[in-house]
Amino acid sequence: MLILECPYCGVMADETELSPGYEAHLKRFGPGSSDQEFEDYMFARKNPKGVHFERWRHAYGCGKWFLAARDTATLEVFGTYPAQSKAPPMALQDKIRARRPDWKGFA
Repeated sequence: MLILECPYCGVMADETELSPGYEAHLKRFGPGSSDQEFEDYMFARKNPKGVHFERWRHAYGCGKWFLAARDTATLEVFGTYPAQSKAPPMALQDKIRARRPDWKGFA
């Protein structure tokens, strides 16, 4: 079972308390965007095997959205961080590099 720590309330919540929000750090396109930009935002997802950054909501807890870094192949959770972050914290990226030396880094 997937267990994530909510960075806001500190609760270690299993996946039954959480709602997935899918890929994190997507660039959202608004009015004036091209059809291709909108199509890419709606339908093009990375879905990698390995390190992935995702959005989660602590639905049956504090109700806040947060971001998580985990390995999609092993379900290993590297850490969680606030949803307002533009990129994963450097300490979290260093932790991922230590566990996965072949990781190319956050792009």
